[in-house]
Amino acid sequence: MKLNSDCVRDILIAIEDSTNFQEAINNNQLETLDVINPYTSEEILYHLRQLSWAGLIQDFDCYADGGYSILDLSPKGHEFLNNIRSDENWNRTKKLASKVGSHSLSALQQIASGVISATINHYLGY
Repeated sequence: MKLNSDCVRDILIAIEDSTNFQEAINNNQLETLDVINPYTSEEILYHLRQLSWAGLIQDFDCYADGGYSILDLSPKGHEFLNNIRSDENWNRTKKLASKVGSHSLSALQQIASGVISATINHYLGY
């Protein structure tokens, strides 16, 4: 399956919005959220696995009945999401990823970090 960067962002937003110190999120909760609605269960599971392998989410557990749960975003996941939260930064990140020719998670993270650094430098007058 091909990685869908918009699905990645939407899942990270949904996890952040739905978890807290005491509560994880499971498939029944996640897949009913409007932001997740455009994606199939298979797409969501694939992207969750990729996010887990990339260290962006914590304690992604799959169960024999097909269910799953996610404890939270990892610190790395929070950082990435904060870098791409605004639509303007996200669109700039995707545009640069297309120009570079890579939409891998590691490339998106590096590009998003660069977009934020450039924005900070712009406002600091560098």
